[in-house]
Amino acid sequence: MAFGITRKELAAWKEQVDRGEIAYLTHFWIDNRFPGVTSVTKVGCADLNRLEQWCREHGLDPGYIHRRQPFPHFDLIGSRQKDILKQEGLSDHISRFHL
Repeated sequence: MAFGITRKELAAWKEQVDRGEIAYLTHFWIDNRFPGVTSVTKVGCADLNRLEQWCREHGLDPGYIHRRQPFPHFDLIGSRQKDILKQEGLSDHISRFHL
């Protein structure tokens, strides 16, 4: 279940994904499979080749891409989430979601 984002933020992310851009959406998240994890960043892009390349550039396995149309995405969690958000200059995500 997602918490801490607005409909406007979600709509903007979806628009970016639709345009084939790499788009980041971080939100609070609770999933019993991942104890201690309180947020996830969904990195989306409708251009699967571009999203796969993004994964490889960050040392991530493209096999974990959720290939659900119309919003394919890769879920970033844990320490890699914070590291990649830092690399991408998304410090607002880090502070807002207490990473």
